[in-house]
Amino acid sequence: ANVGVFLPQEKASNKVDLQEDLGITSIYTMKISARWLQKLFPFDIEVTEAAQVLTATGLEVEGVESIEDVPGGLRGVVVGLVTDLVPHPNADRLRICTVDIGHDDGPLNIVCGAANVAEGQKVPVATVGTTLHPQSGEPFKIKKGKIRGEVSLGMICAEDELGLGTNHDGIMVLDEVLPVGAPLGDVLGMDCLLYTSDA
Repeated sequence: ANVGVFLPQEKASNKVDLQEDLGITSIYTMKISARWLQKLFPFDIEVTEAAQVLTATGLEVEGVESIEDVPGGLRGVVVGLVTDLVPHPNADRLRICTVDIGHDDGPLNIVCGAANVAEGQKVPVATVGTTLHPQSGEPFKIKKGKIRGEVSLGMICAEDELGLGTNHDGIMVLDEVLPVGAPLGDVLGMDCLLYTSDA
């Protein structure tokens, strides 16, 4: 997703005529990663502005498309901070975690069975309504529910549950410098835009 790729594409009749005149067997569409382009520009600009700049320099942009490094693009998954955890009163292997995700409504109570969850960790939190696309199995939606009688308002995720790898030994522990409440897809750079241009 981070590099330009070249894909064959059938063109309009006038371009086919040009191919024949020049003896070219095929015309290609070049796809350029917006993430890669952002490293070249000395300041942040909108996607449409970048497309205009490319066109002005002679690289005509035909369109902009969005791609995802993982299915779902981690939409609805945010950085959470575990501020407290207590044993579940009705299950020895479960704990009730208090997780700050930066909402004005306050922290969430999330029931978690991972042995490695600990106070002070930054963790990926799938909020209620989020659809996860795990490495194996079907996509599933996070719902508000009760686990052994205790309300759980989200899910602290393992790597494989996010589609980021195969590890299911415990929850994924994030870098402590990540901001609470930030969309995980943004901080990991998982979503990307591609500019398509004739070449």
